Formats: sequence, structure tokens, C-alpha cells
Amino acid sequence: MRKISLAFIVGLCLLPSTALAAAAAVDPGDTAWILTSTALVLFMTLTGLALFYGGLVRTSNVLSILVQCFAITGVVTVVWLLYGYSLSFSEGNSFVGGLQKAMFAGIHEDSVRGSIPESLFATYQLTFAIITPALVIGAFAERMKFAAVLAFTVLWSTVVYFPVTHWVWGGGWLQEMGLLDFAGGTVVHLTAGAAALVAAVILGRRRGFPNTAMPPHNMTMVVTGAGMLWVGWFGFNGGSALAANGDAAMALLATHIAAAAGSLTWMTIEWIKFGKPSALGIATGMVAGLGTITPASGFVGPGGALVIGVIAGVVCFHMTVFMKTKLEIDDSLDVFPVHGVGGFTGTLLAAVFASTSLGVFSGQGFAEGIDTMGSQVLVQATGAVAVLLYSLICSAAIFRLVDAVIGLRVDTEIEIEGLDIKEHEEHGYNF
Repeated sequence: MRKISLAFIVGLCLLPSTALAAAAAVDPGDTAWILTSTALVLFMTLTGLALFYGGLVRTSNVLSILVQCFAITGVVTVVWLLYGYSLSFSEGNSFVGGLQKAMFAGIHEDSVRGSIPESLFATYQLTFAIITPALVIGAFAERMKFAAVLAFTVLWSTVVYFPVTHWVWGGGWLQEMGLLDFAGGTVVHLTAGAAALVAAVILGRRRGFPNTAMPPHNMTMVVTGAGMLWVGWFGFNGGSALAANGDAAMALLATHIAAAAGSLTWMTIEWIKFGKPSALGIATGMVAGLGTITPASGFVGPGGALVIGVIAGVVCFHMTVFMKTKLEIDDSLDVFPVHGVGGFTGTLLAAVFASTSLGVFSGQGFAEGIDTMGSQVLVQATGAVAVLLYSLICSAAIFRLVDAVIGLRVDTEIEIEGLDIKEHEEHGYNF
């Protein structure tokens, strides 16, 4: 037995020091949690978002939504491998990363990022890169060419998503400034919301909007998808701790509380205004709560999450009504008022409720010690406005370019008959 132990020790000593360091750096618990979180976030796009958006459109367009979610997943995966991960997370300048990790160069079984394998970190971040442009499809649902969707996805991810990710999480200027964005209030929701607003304005309204009623064709599908989003968001926000620890647990708790508060608040407002609570309102309020808590989830306590969820329900509800009735902008599935406004609001509130001066409302872990609320609010506002303007300007340029080369909007005949049969030669339903 002693000979075997001695041989084992000698063998360890002969291993390359880099391999020993890598083996020691990887934490099995952290790795298991991020593996799970990666699956949860991908599940959000391929099932949760697909069903949620698919149920909201009319019967003749449901399949187009499902196909777009699948196709975006494939396209972004390839672009992420080719250069997206490198532009987002490799060393570069304050604006964008370099190409040192193009095609995942240098990433192998022993590569480590923090306490998890770098291959896992890259895959987890890929799921964020996938869901962000997928959110935008809700703004141009039922009227945009499939080829244009794919072209927009590649160009927008390259010009907007990858640089902003580097700004906030990859060592760029907003990270250096001290912006608090735990899980993507600016990187995901604000960029996608701004692009959605631009899409709705440039493509114009659907035929018949706002005079013709366009109710969701399948509310069962909508609520099922919303439930999947709620569960999947635990990986989205809880996984952003990149460890299986108290920060992940607190982020998960804050996420759940804000979702519940946002859902109940939206439901209550509808109940008071219209006399009945709707399933659509309950589901949409939940998504508003999730989007708004996302940037703050790892920085605030349960009390702060409750208040943020309530604020999300109030602000996002009224912005949705304002856009549809006052501005008459046909953001088909309310992407900007829910994700864009929610992401902006949550980014500002992260500074407010992360402050230790708020007692039981204050943050845990990373944000502990932020006492100068005013200066942090200024940082948050600077980051939110910069990301908003950047996404608005670049999205407008990209949509105009795609329109000039491919054309954005389907013909009137196609829009009337529906994208399912005209774009994909298939029906979502065969009755």
C-alpha cells in the first residue's frame, strides 16, 4: 500500500505544473451549477421564448416564430465560435476585444476561467448571445422576411451585442467605470429593447393596426412559455454568479421575488382598470419583473427585489399602453416597453437598492459597501444611456442596410396569408 501511495505522489509531481494548476482551479460544484444554468438559458430561447412569442401571434404566423428562434440559435452559435466570443471576452481595447480567441483558439479541456472550464464559460455566455437577438423578433413579428431576420441577426450581433458585452463584462470602458449589471440589464434587455423599437418604427405597423384586433391565438401556449421563462431565468440570473455560492442563491431568490411582484402588480392594475385580471397581463408582468431585476439581481436583497418588481409592473404596464394607444407604434409583442424600459429601469435601481444605507433592502456580496448612491446612480445612468443610444443608432443603420440589400418587409399578399405558408411552405396547424 505504501508503494502504491509513493508511486501516486511521484506521478503527481511529474505532471506538468499547468495541468496541476488547472485541475486545482476548477471547482466541481461551480462547474455543475453553470452546466445546469447553461441548459436553463438555452431552454429559455428554444422552448420558453418560442412558445411565449408563438402563442402571442396569429395562427398563420406561429410557425415563423418557432423557426426564427431555432435559426437564430444556430446562426449565433456559429458566429460566436468564429469571432463573437473573442470580440466579447478576449483582450482588446475599451471598446471591443481582439481576435486571439477566434474559433476558440487556445481553449481546451484544461483551460480555466475563474473556477470553471473556459469552454463552459464560453458556452454559458453563448446562450446570452442567442437569446438577445431572439428577443427582438417580437417587435417585427408577422411581417419581416426570414432572410432579413438572419442577416440582421449576424450584423447586429457583430456590431452591437459583442462590443457592448465587452464594454460591460469583458474589461471594457463601462466595466472600468464600475457599472453594475449582474446578468444583462444593459447587455441583453436594453440592447434588444432599443433594436425592437427601431424595428417597429422602420418596418411600420402590421396591416390593420391599431383598428383591427389582433389577439394572441393560443393563450395556453403563452402561459406555458412564460412559465418556462420564469424557471429558465434562474439559470440566467443565478448562473451569472459563475459559482455555486451565496451570491447565486441570493440572485435566484431576488429573481423569483421580482417576477412574482411584477406579475401581481400588472394583474392588479388590469383588474382595477378593466374589471378582470387577464392571463396575458399576469404573464407579461412576470416577464417585466424578470427583465427589470436582471441587472440588479446579484446586488440587492429580497426587500429591494420586491420593490423593483412592483416598480417594473407599474412602469412597464403604462409604457406598453402609451406606445400602443398614444404613439401607435406597433411593437408587436411589446419588446421595448417590457425589456428595453425594464432593463433601463433595473439598471438605475441597481444602484439605489445596492446601497448599504437601505438596510434590509440593500445588497449582498458583490455590491456590499456601496454607500455613495448618488455617484453610482450617475454611473448607471451613463451606462444605460450610452448602451441605449448605441443600440438605437447601430440598429437603425443595420435595418436600413438589410432593407437596401434584401428588403425587410414581406409583400402585402404574404402578410395577409401569413408567413408560415409563404415563407416556409408549412402550416403551424393542420386542422
